[in-house]
Amino acid sequence: MKRKLKYNVAVIGVGAVGIEMLRCLRERNFPVANLHVFARSARDIQVDNQNYSVQAIRPDSFDGVDIALFAGTEGEKGASLTFATEAVKKGAVVIDNGADFRMDPKVPLVVPEVNAKDTLKNKGIIANPNCSTIQMVVALAPIYKKVGIKRIIVTTLQASSGAGKGAVEQLKQETLKISQANCDNIHVKIDNKAMPQQLAYNVFPHIGSFVESDYTNEEWKLVRETHKIMHDDKIKISATTVRVPVRTGHSESIYIETALPIAPEKVKNILSKAPGVIVIDEPTNNLYPQPLDAEGKDEVFVGRIRKDPFVKNGLWLWVVSDNLRKGAALNAVQIAELLIKK
Repeated sequence: MKRKLKYNVAVIGVGAVGIEMLRCLRERNFPVANLHVFARSARDIQVDNQNYSVQAIRPDSFDGVDIALFAGTEGEKGASLTFATEAVKKGAVVIDNGADFRMDPKVPLVVPEVNAKDTLKNKGIIANPNCSTIQMVVALAPIYKKVGIKRIIVTTLQASSGAGKGAVEQLKQETLKISQANCDNIHVKIDNKAMPQQLAYNVFPHIGSFVESDYTNEEWKLVRETHKIMHDDKIKISATTVRVPVRTGHSESIYIETALPIAPEKVKNILSKAPGVIVIDEPTNNLYPQPLDAEGKDEVFVGRIRKDPFVKNGLWLWVVSDNLRKGAALNAVQIAELLIKK
C-alpha cells in the first residue's frame, strides 16, 4: 500500500462492531479521503448524529479502496470469506475482525501494543484477535517481556454485547420481564432468544461451541491466539469462558506463573508504564476495574494484582476492557494506523 495523505476506507458490517469502527475512525481523526460503508442490504444509518449511507456489498465494491475494515459481526457472517479476497485483488489491505483468518499461518494476528511488527508481514490480510484474547495479551505482554510467563489460567466474564445486538436485547427483555412480574420468580421465557440460556439474574459457562476435551472454541481461541501473538506455544494456557448479565465490558480473572519471580509492586509499576493499560488497584478503597466504568473507554484496565501465597511465582490479575472498542473496533483501527505509519 502506497503512502498517501488520505486513504479510501471501507467498513464492512454495521452491527455493534461496525458502528464502533465508524466511531473510532472519526474520533481518532483517521485520514479518510472517501469512506464507504457496506452491508448485506442498502440503508441509511446514523451514528452519533452522523449520517452514513450503507451500500449493498458486491464483489466489485472495492475499486479504489485502500483499507477494508471487516467488522465480522452478526448479520455479516461469511462476508470475510466471501469478499476479503476480492478486496485484496483490488489492491486493498483487509483488516478482518472475524475468525476466518486468525489461525492462517500466512495471516498476521496483531495487537498493536504487543506485536506491531507482525503487521508488516501481511500479504493483503491482517486478522484482529478475539476480544477476550486482546485484553489479556495487552495486560500480560509487558510482564512476559520482563520475566517470562510459563502458565496462564483465565476465567472470562463476558458481556452480552460480545454475542451481538440480539444478546443485548435478550438481556434487556429478560430483565424488564422480571421487574414487571413483581414476584420472586426470576425464571422467564422470551421470544427470539440469541443465547442458549437465560442471562438476566444468571451466568452460564457456555460461549461458543463445545469442541475437543469439552472446552469451547471460545476457550481454545484464548490458547491458540495467545500462542500466535506472543510467538510462544510453550505457554501452558487453560480457559473457562462465562457469559454474564453485563451490557458491555469483558472482565477476566487471570492467574499466571512467571518464569522469574517478580513482586506485585513491580508488576504494577511495569503495567502503569505500558501502552494502552491503566492500573486501578486500591482494593481497600474499593477501587478496581469494573465493566461499567470501562464501557466506552479505549484502554485495558488492570487491578487486584496480588501474589499467590502458596506458589513462588504465582500472581493474580483482574483485567477489564470494552469488548466492542479495544476488543474489536479500536484494535482494527489501530492496525490501520500502523499500516499508514509504516
